[in-house]
Formats: sequence, C-alpha cells, structure tokens
Amino acid sequence: MSRTFKTAVVTGASRGFGRAIAAALVAAGTDVIGIARDGNELHAVRNELGESFTPVTADATDETVAETVIRAYRPGLLVLNAGVTPHLAPVHEQTWETFSRNWHVDTQHVFNWTRTALREPLAPGSVVVTMSSGAVLVGSPLSGGYASAKAAIRYISGYAAEESERGALDIRFVTLLPQLTPATSLGAVGVAGYAARQGVDQNVIVDGLQPILTPDHVAKAVVDLAADPDSASEYQLSGAGLRPIG
Repeated sequence: MSRTFKTAVVTGASRGFGRAIAAALVAAGTDVIGIARDGNELHAVRNELGESFTPVTADATDETVAETVIRAYRPGLLVLNAGVTPHLAPVHEQTWETFSRNWHVDTQHVFNWTRTALREPLAPGSVVVTMSSGAVLVGSPLSGGYASAKAAIRYISGYAAEESERGALDIRFVTLLPQLTPATSLGAVGVAGYAARQGVDQNVIVDGLQPILTPDHVAKAVVDLAADPDSASEYQLSGAGLRPIG
C-alpha cells in the first residue's frame, strides 16, 4: 500500500533537483519545508508553489538547523539533496580545500540530518531519501573528492538503515544515484569540463548521456519511491528510469 506524507523537508530546495522535488511533493498534497542558503531563490519558489511551501533560509550543513527543523515540523519525509558544485580540475591541480569541498557540504549535511533523524527519532513509517551520484559507480576524475563524498553518503544511508532496524524505529532509508545531466547548473558545469578535457564539443558528451535525466524525472522518482514501502534501498537513476542496485 502506497504512503502519503503530510509534511516533508527538502534540502537544497531553491533550484535544480530540489526545486523540482518540492514542486512534485506539493502537487501530491504534501506540505514542504524547503531549506537553502539563498533566501531570494527560496521565496521565488514560494511564489511559484504557494502556501504549501515554507521557505527556511539556512545552512543545511548546520546540525542545529536539522534539529530545529525536525523538532518544529515533525516531517514524515526527508529529502537530503543539498550540495555544492565541485571544483573542476585534475587531482594534481587540486588543493585539499578544493578537493574536499563536497565532503564539507554534501556529506556533512547528510550526516547531520541522518543522525538527527535517528536520535529524535522521526516517527515510525517515516522515509529519508538521500541523493548520492552515479559518479560513485564510474568515478569522476575531474571533480576532486566529489565521487568519494557521494560514496560516503551512500554508506551513511546504509548504516542508518541498519540502525533503524536494530532500534525497531521503522524509518526507511533510500539512496538515489542520478546520472550526470546537463539539465542542472551543476551537471552543465560537469559536461563543459569533461568536453574541454577530452577536446570535444559539449554535444558529444551530451549525446553519450541520452536519454537526458531531467529534474522532473528525479522528482517523480523521489515521490514514487518514498510512497512505496516495498522499494529497494538503492537505485541508479537515468533518463531511462530507475534501476535497483544489488
């Protein structure tokens, strides 16, 4: 039996995947609390989606933000999507600061929200969807620690699922590994970087990514998987659809 949610929290809700996910959840009748650093972008989303979207301008990596939001809104669904565009350069042209950028945003925010979800805890039947990356499976040699940071997210979600089971919390954890796509600002930077690295036109890279994954594809996947109590725990996601891992 599919599940619906009265309230969801979406991190990184001001653009790209997060904005599309928020819109799809609102369309499904869910009240969405959207977290992002850019208040102007968040309020533009509020103007688009209406009163069912509550903007919260905050740094999603801050542990106190996770605690405050979860205690205030008691969401049945968390979508941990926030992240930063990686610094594009080969490994020998990175510094540790640029190489570890995604660890300090993408991974740290998933760790803090997941930890809080288990410690509060979220109500039985709640779902946590985390956004990893297809780069975990194929590598990403031009984006520093991006692939390893996203791999850590995958592990954190798996560890949390084990702790939920051990503690009889009945919180379900699902991880998505989306393919690189030119349909987001982050993905467009990646496509341009790899085209330059290979000395080819960007269309060559884009052609190899067909069918293109769009934010709407991601949003539908999140809504469908969150509602499905029999979902697998991990999925690759491309423009061709979902494929369970393992």
